[in-house]
Amino acid sequence: MKITRRKLLQSLAAGTTLLGGLGSTARTHSAQTSSAKRNLRPNIIFILADDLGWGDLSCYGRPDYGTPNLDLLALQGTRFTDAYSASAVCTPTRCGYITGRYPARFKIGLEEPLRANNLAVGLEPGSPTIASLLKQAGYDTALIGKWHLGSRPEWGPNAHGFNEFFGILAGAGDYFLHKNGLGQPDLYENLTPVARNGYLTDLLTERAVSYVKKPRSAPFFLSLHYTAPHWPWQGPKGGETVPFTDKAPEPMSMARGGSLKLYAEMMKSLDDGVGRVMRSVRAAGSDRKTLVIFTSDNGGERFSYEWPFSGQKGDLLEGGIRVPAIVRWPGVVPANRVTQQMAITMDWTATFLAVAEADVAARHSLDGIDLLPVIKGTSPVRDRTFFWRIGTQDAVREGKWKFLRNGEDRHLFDLTLDQHERADFSEKHPEVLQRLTKEFNEWNDQMLPRPKAVR
Repeated sequence: MKITRRKLLQSLAAGTTLLGGLGSTARTHSAQTSSAKRNLRPNIIFILADDLGWGDLSCYGRPDYGTPNLDLLALQGTRFTDAYSASAVCTPTRCGYITGRYPARFKIGLEEPLRANNLAVGLEPGSPTIASLLKQAGYDTALIGKWHLGSRPEWGPNAHGFNEFFGILAGAGDYFLHKNGLGQPDLYENLTPVARNGYLTDLLTERAVSYVKKPRSAPFFLSLHYTAPHWPWQGPKGGETVPFTDKAPEPMSMARGGSLKLYAEMMKSLDDGVGRVMRSVRAAGSDRKTLVIFTSDNGGERFSYEWPFSGQKGDLLEGGIRVPAIVRWPGVVPANRVTQQMAITMDWTATFLAVAEADVAARHSLDGIDLLPVIKGTSPVRDRTFFWRIGTQDAVREGKWKFLRNGEDRHLFDLTLDQHERADFSEKHPEVLQRLTKEFNEWNDQMLPRPKAVR
């Protein structure tokens, strides 16, 4: 059959159109697949307690009161025995979490901690944060609770990627009057001062529950920073009447009143709050698509239960930096499991960014790692080395070994034999002491210089 030139060109055009349509369909299918995959990303809830000691939950050994809701969280997820905070006090740890990097890399991270009357320093704008990176990845972001990284607008949560903020900017607040240690009102809706009646732990819980219940088309990231059980020692029914000020050196609570009974009441309120938040997740039908991590910003204070550790908040002994940590994600994270994997604050940042498929380039600059492969059992327990410095103290944890310097005194502890850190192995293993000292110095050279007052 003869085919004219016109018919040949028409046939070729039709074929090209068909192929183009197939290519367009393939691209559409690929985009839809990618979109569907991103829609499978979990909601993220990070719950940070304030000055909660390693043994202050009954699932970690607290003998005189129970924490049934947090115990249930551990039963439904994986509990860490060797989790650490980035520092032994509030501000540096929060800097480590928000940036995903060692706090000593930042000027604000040198504040140990940031005082309410210090308006000269804060978390500088422009640096990537957990919130800004998740926001770029399509997450709705909120911080409810304590900020403690600067009070000026350019240093606040909204300037660092959080769509919403409700809470306090300073390091501690009266649970009923919602004032900081200078007697100034310190409760904010974004950056607008607000007045609310109620016990602060309950107010934060109520706001978190409302946030979880919101209808939305994108996954959410909720950073819930309770102020409990940080002083002042006030339970839901009241507490100490000693004036709450911000004039004494840390830890200020050591010169104050309180009681084990008040501490238990504060912990019950915290535990009840976590229970309410988790029930709201289930009620929203989001239970199996929500990753929850609970931990503390540093070790506990005078009413905390730290056994078998020694030390407390402000120390680089285990009691000052070893903290509880629980990870829950039904269907992904094994339930009723305990892991001895070493973890540190910056790991939670890296884990969140990994599950959210956030900026890969930004993730390479982090000082933490994604722990989900280890938690899920798809990767073996990883060897880690952690570094700390605060005041005149330095510390390194590497496997079983713990190097500690306090002033001119240097010690080496074997934590598999002596978690109380009383048996010094520095003379028996001088080569280990020398190696860890060298590793610390190499790490320290990468950080900002220590403040002059503590050199």
